[in-house]
Amino acid sequence: MSAAPYADTPELRQAIIDACLSMERQQINQGTSGNISVRVGDQMLITPSGVDYARMTPEMIVAMPLDDGAPAPGQMKPSSEWRFHRDILRDKPAVHAVVHAHPVNCTALAMNRTEIPACHYMIGAFGGDTVPVADYALFGTADLSDNVLKSLKNRAACLMANHGAVVIADTLNRALWRMVELETLAKGYVTSLTIGQPHILNGDEMAKVMEAFADYGLKDI
Repeated sequence: MSAAPYADTPELRQAIIDACLSMERQQINQGTSGNISVRVGDQMLITPSGVDYARMTPEMIVAMPLDDGAPAPGQMKPSSEWRFHRDILRDKPAVHAVVHAHPVNCTALAMNRTEIPACHYMIGAFGGDTVPVADYALFGTADLSDNVLKSLKNRAACLMANHGAVVIADTLNRALWRMVELETLAKGYVTSLTIGQPHILNGDEMAKVMEAFADYGLKDI
């Protein structure tokens, strides 16, 4: 496992809260539905369950081991989605941040179980020519975690059927950027479907995109 770039500090905990607040300001997430985790050594820091971002403080962020151990006593309850956060970080050593949210356009496509195809070259920022849809499973379950991991193979994002979206990255800032970019792509795709049939870039065109993206920062997937 590669060395994580983060240590458990009040500044990092506040950065997680700031990322949550940024998602809310950008209308990427609403209420308490999203969650963020960051790798810190052999643990992860993750947002607590059911706490409004505006009320969240650094002390509320939960530290959890990446093995099968339980959080240390005296902490708040971790996000109900802690399992797929943990499993992603265990499965992908180069990934240090996971962001989950319910952006409106991503979620609309997820409700229809419709992947995002290569309707725009920026789809390449997520590792391939589609953003796939993970099969449905009840939130917080091992089945959902398995489905998400399967869809994130060679990808930095996936939609989650009848649920939302998840993105991964080597840094918290990049993960937040990817979530914003994912919702932007989803909005563009949804809009294009209302005015006609979008043209999808073909395999040769996307191969050239991926070649151009080689030094764009995809080493984390």
